Amino acid sequence: MYSLELSPEQIEIRDTIRDFVAREIKPFAQQSARLEALDRRLPLQLLDQVSQMGLRALALSEASGGVGVDNLTCCIVTEEFATGDPDIAAVLSHTATLAHVLFDQAMSAEQRSRFLPSFLGEDRHHLAFAELEASSDPALGMNYHRPETSEAALKTIAAREGDVWIVNGTKTCVPNAPIADLFAVEVQTPGTHGPSTLLVPAKSAGLTVNEPDQTTRWYHGACGDVSFDNVRVPAENLLGPQGGSPLRRILADLATPQLAALNLGIGRAAYEAALDYAQLRVQGGRRIIEHQAIGVKLADVAIKLEVARAIIWQAAWASDHPEAHASRSVSALPLGAIAQTFAAETIYGCTKQAVECFGAMAVMRDMPLQKHVHDALICLHSGTGTSDAKLRIAEALAGYRRPTAMLAAE
Repeated sequence: MYSLELSPEQIEIRDTIRDFVAREIKPFAQQSARLEALDRRLPLQLLDQVSQMGLRALALSEASGGVGVDNLTCCIVTEEFATGDPDIAAVLSHTATLAHVLFDQAMSAEQRSRFLPSFLGEDRHHLAFAELEASSDPALGMNYHRPETSEAALKTIAAREGDVWIVNGTKTCVPNAPIADLFAVEVQTPGTHGPSTLLVPAKSAGLTVNEPDQTTRWYHGACGDVSFDNVRVPAENLLGPQGGSPLRRILADLATPQLAALNLGIGRAAYEAALDYAQLRVQGGRRIIEHQAIGVKLADVAIKLEVARAIIWQAAWASDHPEAHASRSVSALPLGAIAQTFAAETIYGCTKQAVECFGAMAVMRDMPLQKHVHDALICLHSGTGTSDAKLRIAEALAGYRRPTAMLAAE
């Protein structure tokens, strides 16, 4: 049964992360020199501390050596980290979710025995999923009311030669690419319609990562393009059946609520900054929070944040309990897409309202408010923005059941 009451373990995890963010992450992320220079390089030492707390393996099962928390707890952790630094939150979320999917669900026992020890033993061992093609046009979006077809075959090709795969092609916008030790790469293999997935170590000869210009970044975390030039991958690194990669669908179900939670953390950081300032700033002999205009503005932001958190938690809970859809305990609509869309559009409005509480001071580049607005804009407009999510909701309203690429090809 869906409940808003957190378990003692969830509350302890939340409070531990909140304390760590306040002590370690916020003082670093809000340094005026870092804000003014738009220096968004990842703080690797802080990421090391996060890893040493066991949070890279947050969603990994206890049997595999992880913490084994559910997706709701992952969303809570992502929100807390995003209030301090969305980049740390994005890296952690991607690695933790991918570790659960790869090691607990997708890998064979033999693959797990080869790759899991390195992941558990190295603090800087991160994971990446390379799916988007450099040659594709993200502006085209999804095919509304149409299945994916074989015409959209991947341009990254893997050809079998004896006991190895030879991979050639380019992937773009790969989360965690600059810091990843292991890539799960979607490729096209001969004689198949759907994508196959290969596990490719980052140190493979012929694999190159190119990171975009840091001053014009349009993403949270670490991101880059990955090129494959005759990269030789052992045949036993094929993940699952040839032409039947399930990663994209599974990751989307888990990652979408976490993306919305990251967005929520950004909005909460802006709100908390505005609330603190409104309780300190005195105008006309009273704190400005006692003026109706400011009080109503902050109340409006607080309402929107609470509503956003409720739909994010419900989407996360539903991803942990797929049987709830079958029993009609939750809406049949795609709750992850609803959470993503509502959070992206609402949080951007919340950050702007929080900025208005600071007056002209908010536009100064060495103040954190301009960063919060920029971070919210990234969530609103990066990738396909909210357009694809709204189209999926519209399909659900019309009763259209979107087949996977593999089903469409059969």
